[in-house]
Amino acid sequence: MNVDVDKALLKSLLIMGDVIEARDTYTGGHVWRVSQFTKLLAKQLGLSNDESAQAAIAAFLHDLGKVGISDSILRKKSGLEAAEFETLKTHPTIGGELIEAHPLASLVLDVILHHHERLDGKGYPFGLDGDRITLPSRLVAITDAFDAMTSERPYHKGLPISDALARLEQDAGSHFDSNIVNGMKELNRKDQLAHIVAHSDEGIPLVPCPTCGAIITVTRETRDGDIRYCHTCTGEHRLHAQGSTFTAEFTGNTGKPDDVKPEANLEVIQDFVAQTPKKIKL
Repeated sequence: MNVDVDKALLKSLLIMGDVIEARDTYTGGHVWRVSQFTKLLAKQLGLSNDESAQAAIAAFLHDLGKVGISDSILRKKSGLEAAEFETLKTHPTIGGELIEAHPLASLVLDVILHHHERLDGKGYPFGLDGDRITLPSRLVAITDAFDAMTSERPYHKGLPISDALARLEQDAGSHFDSNIVNGMKELNRKDQLAHIVAHSDEGIPLVPCPTCGAIITVTRETRDGDIRYCHTCTGEHRLHAQGSTFTAEFTGNTGKPDDVKPEANLEVIQDFVAQTPKKIKL
């Protein structure tokens, strides 16, 4: 099946995916990182340009359903209780219901619904197993888990890349596809993962808020001395250039509503749109 990719429609689709970044400020750049890992992994495994592009787009949208999960769960600074986890497990079906009427839904629906399924059938929401889980969903299951392990969260420190890969390998054959795990290990041997880990965009390392730990938005235009606001605690911070990144210094002030409103990552979205073929063969 050939899917005509109207660039305006693709932009609208990707903006929907970026909405979750505004909701969950502790995971800043998560959908970008998962998308980048997925694209590299797809190419490493020999997928075509069309298949790699489709998988990357789907990865950008994989967590869309978290828009329907309460902040008290998404931003909780400790592990979830059983009932809270059951609520979180509804996000794939929420995302599927939100996206199914979009003209480009066929590019992303399967991954949104199935990225938490497991090869052994113990995943959710449908308990699919083996080849009943499509390759793009198996790719994103791994890249999503890898990013979660290597990212700083309120309730755990990010793991080194080698440790995260070791954990993936432990679950290869039961939770994860062994061939895809080997592909991730090969990407690491080629040093193609480190420049994505803990970044929100190409060459843009994450800058944590020194007050609450959420991620402060940094763009390609950010310069030494710029003022930025934390969208979680509303604190005003002055950024100081430090090598290839910035440190944030709390000024003692808080932002007004206009200062802390959510912002779409339009630079990343525009790059995505420009790099996507006009037709994708599924």
